[in-house]
Amino acid sequence: MSDDLTTLRLRVNGETRAVVFPTHHTLLEVLREELALTGTKHGCELGECGACAVLVDGRPVLSCLALAAEMEGREIETVEGLQIGNELHPLQATFADLNAAQCGYCTPGILMTAKALLAENPRPSGDEIREALAGNLCRCTGYHKIVEAVDWAAARMRGEEGTPPAEVFYGSPVPDAPRV
Repeated sequence: MSDDLTTLRLRVNGETRAVVFPTHHTLLEVLREELALTGTKHGCELGECGACAVLVDGRPVLSCLALAAEMEGREIETVEGLQIGNELHPLQATFADLNAAQCGYCTPGILMTAKALLAENPRPSGDEIREALAGNLCRCTGYHKIVEAVDWAAARMRGEEGTPPAEVFYGSPVPDAPRV
């Protein structure tokens, strides 16, 4: 294996960072190991689970499949870049409010993919949300609350402050027992 190192200035979360890394390292490895941005998760490392999704120039990219050496001059955004100061991004807030993340391992990739969707389509349908998130696998949820959280965040980002129906928080009402 070669010990060739690459030195680049990467623009990550709005900040230019100088980084030295082995030329063969993926963007995922450089973000986590060299820049200490551990919100982006190691998942399958085969591009199948979406846990490592970040935004590159505003588009979702599976960082386990992208070489870091190809990222110079590009704008990279990780989940750490969502929050502004002490204020959560609407996606983060609605995920927390709806308990849409359970173990949370897949959540950073889902949040970044959803952010790209909402930047392109501020009023997505449930089907469009599901389609956009199809590459993000979650083993803990049934995806219902994730889709609801993205939908609610979209509404908040459009300036609509309504809340989801009570069923989203509490489930469907128990049907009346049949009378015998």
